[in-house]
Amino acid sequence: MSSTVSPLAPKHVPDMPVIAGVRLATAEAGIRYKNRTDVLLAVMDKGTAVAGVFTKSKCPSAPVEWCRAKLKGGKARALVVNSGNANAFTGKTGRASTALTAKIAAKAVGCSEGEIFLASTGVIGEPLDATKFDGVLGRLAETAAPGDYLTAAKAIMTTDTFPKVATATVKLGKAKVTINGMAKGAGMIAPDMATMLSFIFTDAPIAPAALQALLKSGVEDTFNAVTIDGDTSTSDTLLAFATGAAAEHGAPKISRASDPRLKAFVKAFNQVLANLSEQVARDGEGARKLVEITVEGAKTKASARKIAMSIANSPLVKTAIAGEDANWGRVVMAVGKAGEPADRDKLSISFNGIRVAKSGARDPSYDEAQVSEAMKAPEIAILVSLGLGKGRDRVLTCDLTKEYVAINGDYRS
Repeated sequence: MSSTVSPLAPKHVPDMPVIAGVRLATAEAGIRYKNRTDVLLAVMDKGTAVAGVFTKSKCPSAPVEWCRAKLKGGKARALVVNSGNANAFTGKTGRASTALTAKIAAKAVGCSEGEIFLASTGVIGEPLDATKFDGVLGRLAETAAPGDYLTAAKAIMTTDTFPKVATATVKLGKAKVTINGMAKGAGMIAPDMATMLSFIFTDAPIAPAALQALLKSGVEDTFNAVTIDGDTSTSDTLLAFATGAAAEHGAPKISRASDPRLKAFVKAFNQVLANLSEQVARDGEGARKLVEITVEGAKTKASARKIAMSIANSPLVKTAIAGEDANWGRVVMAVGKAGEPADRDKLSISFNGIRVAKSGARDPSYDEAQVSEAMKAPEIAILVSLGLGKGRDRVLTCDLTKEYVAINGDYRS
């Protein structure tokens, strides 16, 4: 956790309303950090539905494996998150740690171990001493209270420079329902489902299968469209919890994601996901520029996504942006290496609305001074027009600075 907040951090932090059926508490368990909170316990009422999407890494962490297995039950009573240690690449010891953590949490909350969900973030390869949760989780269960999502978000930070929260309120039937979310992530971000860790809570009465469908669909153009450094974490976890408490106020019980009554809810739900995923891009390790890359005129949307990610993950493109250099040649390179249909002589490129390349060559009206001034902005929009079809997509990333190297050069030590 950095003491210097990213210059791209949101200027406004929303007031996070209480969600009926959710109580939060944090503590210092001494997992790795000193003098800061490093464990979060979220306690949910009985009957809370759960959905989740996880990393597609072939080397997943022990908590990811635990959650995948328990997700089949569809119900959750508690979430335990620790920072400082990812409990990944820890073999049998790691699996034993998750089992012990779940046992301690289940006893503290008064539920089955199958209703406990776990997430860990931090150093890979170091054993996690789950005995440190003994006693701590019991106290947290007793003191957990509705509210303070910002403090909860701070407890799960690692190299993040600011806590990431978002909220939305919408009508579902006759009732007002709330959606709150938190996330952490600043490095090792190239999600294939979500960011490193993110948790969504709502009081809407949505069945597990419907919630799962909403979540799987919602991440595609939000968390799956964000990259910091091209590296997919072993620990990526996004869990959604629906307590159903709003049913007491007239919200209809939803069993299908296609239910037309969900239209406004889905829009709000996806807005929360989009807000959180953009905050991750804004907090990229060492970032000074938020970069939006739009590819249009591709053969398909999937093709546009691959090309946009090729640009977003290019160290040469990202360092040029850090140096405030509109080096369209590097964008051309990234388009060409993506392995997707492209025609050099139809390619056009713009930086912050200024076209720098047209039809496979430098734009005739190119003005170096104008473009250099535009590149000083904290937010950079790159538009790539392929001229081949109607496929279009957009991804978010950030620049690559010397500070990124400094942060990751001594992260473990």
